Amino acid sequence: MFSDIELVLDAKASLAEGPCWNEKKQLLYWVDIMERKLCIYNPTANTNRVIALNQKIGCVFPYLEDVLLLAMEKGFYSINVNTEKLTHIFDPEPHLIENRFNDGKCDPAGRFWAGSTDTYGMNAVGSLYCLHHNLSVEKKVSHVNTSNGIAWSPDHTYFYFIDTPTKKVVRYQYNILTGEIHNPSDVIIFSENDGLPDGMTIDEEGCLWIAHWGGSKITRWNPSTGEQILSIPIPALYVTSCTFGGPNLTDLYITTARTRMTDDELKEYPHAGGIFRIQTNVKGCPTYSFCNKNIGTETI
Repeated sequence: MFSDIELVLDAKASLAEGPCWNEKKQLLYWVDIMERKLCIYNPTANTNRVIALNQKIGCVFPYLEDVLLLAMEKGFYSINVNTEKLTHIFDPEPHLIENRFNDGKCDPAGRFWAGSTDTYGMNAVGSLYCLHHNLSVEKKVSHVNTSNGIAWSPDHTYFYFIDTPTKKVVRYQYNILTGEIHNPSDVIIFSENDGLPDGMTIDEEGCLWIAHWGGSKITRWNPSTGEQILSIPIPALYVTSCTFGGPNLTDLYITTARTRMTDDELKEYPHAGGIFRIQTNVKGCPTYSFCNKNIGTETI
């Protein structure tokens, strides 16, 4: 099912998160939330470009040839990677000064979904939002603690969501035409010794791959049965997220963190905060890009 774990980038990031694969360019985007860094890893050249930002960044997704979408402390932004110019789009939470955006993804129709959290991630003051094609923003889920893993089923009929402290994956029915989600149900419940569910991705077989914060592992699940199929130990205490990439979308890239670790834990996990890769024999679902159907590129 998978090869040995490879450390591809010993980044020693405080909080590496939000890995996102650009299939066209064969690049891995990822962020270091606490250090306010947008990173672009080129596995062919084995280089990692770092763009310093002026606020914490939760996630990044492709938009145009040289333009990416970001969800940050103060809402949605775009960035031109050539000029490094940031353009503010909209902040749905200007009144919640302790909140910042965390994980996010684009759906199969090209809408950008991202969720917020407060400093401690336990007070249910966050929300999950959707940035539509016309740049309007809609709240999808309220009273969220720490908005994290997001995925859509390969047939585009289900939406999966993780609010980390709840220790479960919730499945919604999903309408790709409207972006509507409804009928939530708990499909995966995590045990006390699993750590906390963080970011996730999905493969072509409809199985979820989930990172375990404090659990030192990635697990694969069948959301139809709630059964854990696979558990892969990762040499990091805090495993934050994962995404499929590579020429055939069979390489699983994994982000980790080193924040909050003691000296003894850092000795046990010296490569914490690194980017790891596992070669699998299953193909991941592609990363979707943002689709702005109505507004000229000069506006964003």
